[in-house]
Amino acid sequence: MSKIKFYKYQGTGNDFVITSDVFQLTTAQIVALCDRKFGIGADGVIVMKQESNADFDMMYYNADGSESFCGNGSRCAVKHAQFLGWIANECTFNSNDGAHKAKIEGELVHLKMHNVNYLDKKGSDYIINTGSPHYVLLEQDLDTDIVNRAKEIRYSPVYQEKGINVNFINQTDDCLSIRTYERGVEDETLSCGTGVTAAVIAEFVHYKKVESPYTRQVQTKGGNLAVSFENTTAGFENIYLIGPAVRVFEGEVEI
Repeated sequence: MSKIKFYKYQGTGNDFVITSDVFQLTTAQIVALCDRKFGIGADGVIVMKQESNADFDMMYYNADGSESFCGNGSRCAVKHAQFLGWIANECTFNSNDGAHKAKIEGELVHLKMHNVNYLDKKGSDYIINTGSPHYVLLEQDLDTDIVNRAKEIRYSPVYQEKGINVNFINQTDDCLSIRTYERGVEDETLSCGTGVTAAVIAEFVHYKKVESPYTRQVQTKGGNLAVSFENTTAGFENIYLIGPAVRVFEGEVEI
């Protein structure tokens, strides 16, 4: 066994273990680090390294060891890169789904997401990939147990093998409220950046909004995020996920 330095970050309650001491971890190591009883405790693990063709590389792993792109995790990685002195206020980095840009303005990290030019519809529900696949149900009562309802979708024959994140949203004039069940964590999380992005796009399409550029405030259980984008004939472009990223503590752990 060897010791690694780690940092614990959270982005609106979505929490992560980040390290740059190693760039590869086994599934067992990731599961152990994320265990909230016997490990550090987190929704996922981020491993980072400096890279010649970008400011840094990062890989995100869910709590079960599976890979995916993570919006809140990426924002935390950007903030950590600044803490390490790898970047100033702007950067480019490579993640699970390719290259991204980001900038830091005060306490907020603005993460540029990939364009979305396709979405699927099932009744009044929407299926959108914003770096990770999301199922969005509109106008839901958010004061109920969403986990069992989400599992019915996530473990249905269509999605059982690869999994899908399930989002329940409710709108007001001021903001969009959301609760998310995340695959890989297999439970509700306090926030999901790619889910928030998918939710804003689904709401925009469902209610036939036309504003461009468009910005929407979103309330998660862990805090507030914002999503902005341009609505073009080719789809949604210049999509930014905006919110805080906070370093909670640091330490060493044996792996």
